[in-house]
Amino acid sequence: MLFYTVIKPILQVALRVFFRNIEVRHRERLALPGPLLFAGNHPNTLMDPLLVGINSRQPVAFLAKSTFFQNPILRSIMASGNSIPIYRRQDVGTGPITPAEFAAQNEATFGRCYDYLGEGGTIMIFPEGTSVSERRLRPLKTGAARIALGAEARHQFKLGLKVVPIAINYFDPSRFRSDVLLNVAPPIVVADYAELYATDPEAAAVQLTDTIREALERRLVITRDAADDVFVQQIERTFGDHLNLDDDDPHTLYDNFQLSQTLLQALAWFDHNAPTRLVAVRQQLHIYLQALRKHRLTDEALEGQRRGTIVGLLNLVLGLPVWLYGVLNNYLPYILPSIVAKRATKEIEFVAPIMLVVGMITFPLAYGLQAAAVHHWLTHDWRLTALYVLSLPFTGFYALSYWQTLTARLARLRALRLFQRAPAVGAALLEQRAALAAQLEEARDAYLARAVPR
Repeated sequence: MLFYTVIKPILQVALRVFFRNIEVRHRERLALPGPLLFAGNHPNTLMDPLLVGINSRQPVAFLAKSTFFQNPILRSIMASGNSIPIYRRQDVGTGPITPAEFAAQNEATFGRCYDYLGEGGTIMIFPEGTSVSERRLRPLKTGAARIALGAEARHQFKLGLKVVPIAINYFDPSRFRSDVLLNVAPPIVVADYAELYATDPEAAAVQLTDTIREALERRLVITRDAADDVFVQQIERTFGDHLNLDDDDPHTLYDNFQLSQTLLQALAWFDHNAPTRLVAVRQQLHIYLQALRKHRLTDEALEGQRRGTIVGLLNLVLGLPVWLYGVLNNYLPYILPSIVAKRATKEIEFVAPIMLVVGMITFPLAYGLQAAAVHHWLTHDWRLTALYVLSLPFTGFYALSYWQTLTARLARLRALRLFQRAPAVGAALLEQRAALAAQLEEARDAYLARAVPR
């Protein structure tokens, strides 16, 4: 159990650094007494099991495709992480394999799962079978349901096994310091399917799989196609604050998730009931965003071009030396993971795991070498060197925050300069923005009035 004694605490720190926010809704459902079978969607390869693992109190065994176990080094890492190989026909070697051999391999995997669950353990499985970075849920395979039903059947349906669906929503899956929401569904009691299993095991597996799918769909942002996804994200980024009705705390990830879900449902409704209105809004938004790009502006900068205080400017001036210190000490280990990931893969779902792993190497290595150099040539005192090392991550985060603040202020200055040099253009942009915001708010109210049952 090397993973849970050594690697898990390191990964907890690494993932808390990599993601700006990790929000778990209904965390208590991850801490239910076992046995448990976690079933989740799979948009971001290794990130998905790692996020579940660090947020679960009990050790979790993961079902992973057999190709991860072919390399001896990787096999030892997977074994230390309590992983169990699952065999897919497309992954079993390059030579021919008989149906009997394939069935025997997976029968052994199922047997290990039954044993683990029988001892009250927790297993994580991804019923989609493959990892693709998109805001959709692909058809679920019945493997998770068959494992759950088989484990219960071995104990005459008195084991008490529960399936807990976990919907993983990434807000920008390949970007450092992005957000992720784990939306945990109520547990599904497997013993409820005992009667159907006794007469038709296959039908029971299909029905349980459907229940898992429905639980995940209700807790995921699911788009119909890439065009809809782009359109909704443009609205979220530009007018999200205007459309969010939660006045108490509109900035939790769950509220953002609800807004995305509502926008996509509204999009489908308008596409069916008022397509002309939808086309008009699409065109207006496209024209407005195109005008912003033409003038190198952002919507936030246009809306708040006069925002900013002397105190804010003073903070930028006084913070400049700290920003330079943070950049000089953190830029190389910060940029290397991104460079390695871009060169290593073109598949977006592998970018974040590669960045995480490389970052776990580059930052400790860079900090260690820098500390040795500073101690040898500058401080000659371990206490001063320790203070230097402690300053590195803090000033690194400050440098990121400073750069974001500076970028936003420069954008506002560009907007202010536009209003000074071409006030008519600025006024026209504000009119476009106001008209578009009003149309979206009217559309929101119209959709809610028709969508909410009376």
